[in-house]
Amino acid sequence: MDFVRFSLKRLFQAIPVLFGLALVTFLMMRAIPGDPALVMLGRHATPERLAALHQQMGLDKPIWTQFLFFLRDVMQGNLGISLLSNEPVVMYVGGRVQVTLFLILYSSVLSLAIAVPIAALAAVNRDRAVDQIVRGVFMVTMTMPNFWIGIILILVFSLTLRLFPVSGYGDTLAERLYGLFLPALTTALYLAALVIRSLRNSLIDVLEAEHVAFARAKGLSERQVFAKHVLRNGLISTVTVLGITVGWLYGSSAVVERVFSVPGAGLLLIDSVFRRDYPVIQGLVLIFGFMTVLTNYLVDLAYGLLDPRVRL
Repeated sequence: MDFVRFSLKRLFQAIPVLFGLALVTFLMMRAIPGDPALVMLGRHATPERLAALHQQMGLDKPIWTQFLFFLRDVMQGNLGISLLSNEPVVMYVGGRVQVTLFLILYSSVLSLAIAVPIAALAAVNRDRAVDQIVRGVFMVTMTMPNFWIGIILILVFSLTLRLFPVSGYGDTLAERLYGLFLPALTTALYLAALVIRSLRNSLIDVLEAEHVAFARAKGLSERQVFAKHVLRNGLISTVTVLGITVGWLYGSSAVVERVFSVPGAGLLLIDSVFRRDYPVIQGLVLIFGFMTVLTNYLVDLAYGLLDPRVRL
């Protein structure tokens, strides 16, 4: 019951954030120089056609009236019409958003698979050779640009060893896991470096706590102590780092998608900026913002599961 109440409280707290996100996105798009109606009409623009299209799009109304109409459309799932493809934005970007979400989820799973055992190894061997090597290697990884790591992986695993494709996405789940392995690994190496640093420090602090010493005094083995009393408590701060970083990846995935020619939403966002397709830009910003808020909400729920005291 406490967890349900905690979940609903966090959900209601996200509503003002979503409203603020819609307001800021709307005002920023209206601040961009240029006339969307003029972009749509192109060389066929005349004063009469511009006036008619302004009225059709509601651009002739006061700014707050436009925002209320915009908010109504967003709540109905209507993000406008692409200026270039003349398709509804939801339909136009839907498949691309799925690609990006799959890539981020894939990267997050890979990063945890890399980071958790390595951070645990470094923590139990604090200040020894293993710990120093882990910290040094992943410190270098964290400072490398994503596009450079991606290029190195392509040169080694695609062009030299021919183990993975240079680009592509695939149709089935198996094909996507195979085709997106290198892009996901590129992002996962950066995520893993952040998670390892945070998780290692947290595990070291927990290993020195009194309840861990008490668990050892009860006769539990080191493996039982680590699994039941150390790892769960150490993961709390790591969930924060992972949640914040994953939220950042929603908008920054374009670099990896460009290197590997992945047809994702980040790449579409960059292309839409150059083509001045304002409804698509606005729609993607809203979707990325919503996904960031959702990620933070899931992080809060993870807090409640890992530490029952948070629910109070």
